[in-house]
Amino acid sequence: MADPSRARPVEAAAADSRAESPLTVRKRGPQSPGARAHQSPGTRARYKSSAPGHSFKKVTLTKPTFCHSCSDFIWGLVGFLCEVCNFMCHEKCLKILRSICSCLAPSLVHHSLCVHCPLQVPVAHCFGPAGPKRRFCCVCRKQTEGNATALRCEVCELHVHSDCVAFTCADCRRPHLDASVEQDTFHHHWREGNLSSAARCEVCRRSCGSSDVLAGMRCEWCGITTHVMCYLSVPPECTLGRLRCMMLHPASVRLDSRNFSKMHCYRITESSSTELDNTDEVDASAVTVVKDGQTAAPESGKQLLKVFDGDDAIKRNCFRHVSIFRATKNEEVVEAALRALYLPDDPQDFELQELGGLQRLHSDDVLNRNGSADNRSTQKDGSDTWLLRAKQRDAEVIKVYPSWPRSGSAFVQVSASKDSTAATVLDDVLVQLKRQDEDVSNFSLQEVCMNSKQVQRQMLTPQEKILDKLQEIRKTSLRQMHQTRFYVVENRNRVVQVDLLIGGLPPLLAKEEYAQLIEEHLAIKSHLVTISHIYPSQGALALQVSCFSEAERIYMLAKDTCINDKLLTSLVIPEIMHKTLNPDICPLLVFVNPKSGGLKGRELLYSFRKLLNPHQVFDICNGGPLAGLHTFRDVPKFRVLVCGGDGTVGWVLSVLEAVRHKLVCREPPLGIVPLGTGNDLARILRWGPGYSGEDPHHILVSVDEADVVLMDRWTILLDAQDMSEDGKDSGFLEPPKIVQMNNYFGLGIDAELSLDFHLAREDEPGKFTSRFHNKGVYVKVGLQKISSTRSLHKELQLQVDTQDIPLPNIEGLIFLNIPSWGSGADLWGSEVDSRHGKPSIDDGLLEVVGVTGVVHMGQVQSGLRSGIRIAQGNYIRLTVSKPIPVQVDGEPWIQPPGHIIISAAGPKVRMLRKSKQKQKKTSAAVKDKRSESPSSRDGGH
Repeated sequence: MADPSRARPVEAAAADSRAESPLTVRKRGPQSPGARAHQSPGTRARYKSSAPGHSFKKVTLTKPTFCHSCSDFIWGLVGFLCEVCNFMCHEKCLKILRSICSCLAPSLVHHSLCVHCPLQVPVAHCFGPAGPKRRFCCVCRKQTEGNATALRCEVCELHVHSDCVAFTCADCRRPHLDASVEQDTFHHHWREGNLSSAARCEVCRRSCGSSDVLAGMRCEWCGITTHVMCYLSVPPECTLGRLRCMMLHPASVRLDSRNFSKMHCYRITESSSTELDNTDEVDASAVTVVKDGQTAAPESGKQLLKVFDGDDAIKRNCFRHVSIFRATKNEEVVEAALRALYLPDDPQDFELQELGGLQRLHSDDVLNRNGSADNRSTQKDGSDTWLLRAKQRDAEVIKVYPSWPRSGSAFVQVSASKDSTAATVLDDVLVQLKRQDEDVSNFSLQEVCMNSKQVQRQMLTPQEKILDKLQEIRKTSLRQMHQTRFYVVENRNRVVQVDLLIGGLPPLLAKEEYAQLIEEHLAIKSHLVTISHIYPSQGALALQVSCFSEAERIYMLAKDTCINDKLLTSLVIPEIMHKTLNPDICPLLVFVNPKSGGLKGRELLYSFRKLLNPHQVFDICNGGPLAGLHTFRDVPKFRVLVCGGDGTVGWVLSVLEAVRHKLVCREPPLGIVPLGTGNDLARILRWGPGYSGEDPHHILVSVDEADVVLMDRWTILLDAQDMSEDGKDSGFLEPPKIVQMNNYFGLGIDAELSLDFHLAREDEPGKFTSRFHNKGVYVKVGLQKISSTRSLHKELQLQVDTQDIPLPNIEGLIFLNIPSWGSGADLWGSEVDSRHGKPSIDDGLLEVVGVTGVVHMGQVQSGLRSGIRIAQGNYIRLTVSKPIPVQVDGEPWIQPPGHIIISAAGPKVRMLRKSKQKQKKTSAAVKDKRSESPSSRDGGH
């Protein structure tokens, strides 16, 4: 770590009013809105603030600008701008400033930006592509809107430019306990900025959000918002807010996550994330690019330097541009380079070396290259290339953090000389921690690197020289040194248990056959791996692995293994410690289909990961519903929320039916966020005709307040046979097919339209991203079928409750379980009929309705007519004499001749119906609640 005894104190640096050299660090784009640096002829003064790290200068304003501290306008002509992180504020806010500079963020991870918080384990971010909304980078505070390479964390509200990722620190929220971590009191996890303009301060109740600057603070768990000046007045303990009753508390989730990235732990597919291996190679300077793609020339009298921070940066071509005057002292150039690299160290401890040469610049040297062509380090774009190195040190003071909670300072400082080893440092640390009487062999010194991709831990050997270790890290990367921390940890012989869910196996095999398959294809070590659960109907099994390296090997190997030409899937599954859940907690299991509803499914997946514990939110395209149901298998009570179309809902219900005997909670109620085209089931359960951008927080509140209702489900047996002319069976064409039905089952013209629409969507899936376009294509397909005729009464024989029912002259036959069909149409009709009862979703009856053609279907959907009522019953038998299009809940295919039997599918399922009180809320009331919603920081979705 940086030597505190040698490093320049931040307060002293901020208070330093000595004359400054006329150099500037050029950042991306213009300065903060309305600000431009006031260029005095000779010097600029620095200004003192109460927040560490900032290097403020006075700037003149061309128009009123927002203060990052209090979110108010800076009226007048003068503001104060940090030259490192572009923080802008009033002069009055300098003395009460609480927002730290980006350069010190890694050193304060253990405080999580809050001095009340005890030690926290650093948690890496999960970066993926940013959404379309206007956001601000949490490193440089500039807008990310319109930047195609902008990124955001999939778990917390962190937005960054791709070239700022390297300067972020591992301060994401911790959704689970690692087996090596002790749980302490649960505190707020504060994140700065990107609040909506409607957000209000929890302390002073004034507006604290802004859509113009990165301002305000928000707790990642409970969602309360405050001013930067007020958040320390909030009690440190977090209650998880309004969603506490449906949230998995981090203390109730355990996951041995070593060797696995956070993408793996949260089951985030790699296709949804941006590859970060080469993000550091992006030029992070503020150099403007002209239309032909060439780098623009620097300002008159200045030149650009390419500065690398270590051997790793040279290898990856990762550099920062520094703009300086052509005659500048080395110490001033080093200071500018440190600012560009967000390093708060003393320039006297560093030196510049010419890349590819042996030349060094000393403190009295003057850099005056003038872009000379004969210079070996001058590049084609006219910029010189230099390497920033740390000077050799004979002694150093390092910080060591205890891995257990303690009062007072979060770390102890230990002096290290050339002869100091990890063992001697450990002795000094234990003395300061007053544990010198304990056996030193019970402790180890651990190196933790908190880079932007993954938190990496490494135990130091007792003989390892500390100064050599520090020099090695600095030589590799000065930035890595800034993100490295040392911990003293207790040696424990703990039991390792990593749970993996392997899918894609052949279904309906015996346990011995599954064991033989995985041993053959995955070469598992039987003494380290145990099969804990088997799901034969799903072709999946769960493994318990007692070794990290073996778990990682199986996880990676399974993703590249095919069995019967089907690729296996592997997922890391957390353990929910159900005994620690409070009796009043009913956690919500969320399934999201990101392919439904265009980009809305993807945005909902992102929003729910932020509002809830990401371990209770599942991408249904990655592992299917089984991954979530297996994770919640021991939870005594929970609810399910499915975000998708009717097909997605049916998928979840069918898997739930197949594995319910493995669950402690056999019948969890299920709610819907409609993302499909028809959404008929969501309509009758009051969840609306389709998701139209409601606030995700309000959706979760509605789910919590929803009523539980029962709904029938039906099993359809499709027994294809070769029907001879005399009507007798002459043999099977294919095995019987069994499907589950929730909404409706159709034969004839209705299914034919669905099949044509399905084929058109398969040919060009990229065009089917909106409900409006989908319905347009459906209408177009229907118009093409107006002239076609089909006499179903000649092709079908219908039997309802053992009675033969004659069919009228119709082209389509539909069996209804719910009173909504074809995107909300009432096919049965509302007329009172003495022969039939009023339809209901839990009456144990199916309604049989006929349609005469496309025109009749159009009249039904427009509300002009109803269908032809034929019968009601709970047992249906059909005999089909010719191949015919059929569809079940919108999934169509061509069914060969044979028998079709429809019967009740066991017990009724429990569904969540939105309460009428929530449904009747006026838009004004919803608008007033936006300021109280944690997700209103996004301005709603």
